[in-house]
Amino acid sequence: MASTLFFSCKPANNEAAKPAFDLVKAKTEIEAANQQTMNAFAKDDSVGLANMYTDDAKLMFTGMPAAEGKAAIQSVFGGIIQSGVTKVELKTGEVWGTEDLLAEEGGVTIYVKDQIVSQEKFIVLWKKVNGQWKRNNYPKLIETIECMM
Repeated sequence: MASTLFFSCKPANNEAAKPAFDLVKAKTEIEAANQQTMNAFAKDDSVGLANMYTDDAKLMFTGMPAAEGKAAIQSVFGGIIQSGVTKVELKTGEVWGTEDLLAEEGGVTIYVKDQIVSQEKFIVLWKKVNGQWKRNNYPKLIETIECMM
């Protein structure tokens, strides 16, 4: 009986089993991506900020219409930079998900010069694209997250 169970767990195609997803490593990668975002803000780089998002991403801020796609996202960040925002600090709290899709719960502190002008909480959806985590927040992925829980 034990040998039957052992052999029945072997992959059917005789390929090596895929390594287990490492959520701790993924969180570290998300934190690194957030550092890149903070660096882009410090350089007034709206192109770099937009490149942190997938091509089909949707950016949603309270009180603003959603920005869909990189060009619209770049425009939003350009406006934020032009409004005087000089720095953002992103703090990752919890991260959960799979090797293809993560949800991050965190906080952001927004500065104009050295003065804090806003502190907010957020939930961001991250999608793995060509080996890199990119912000997505695309509504179609909500169904995937609901299935994961």
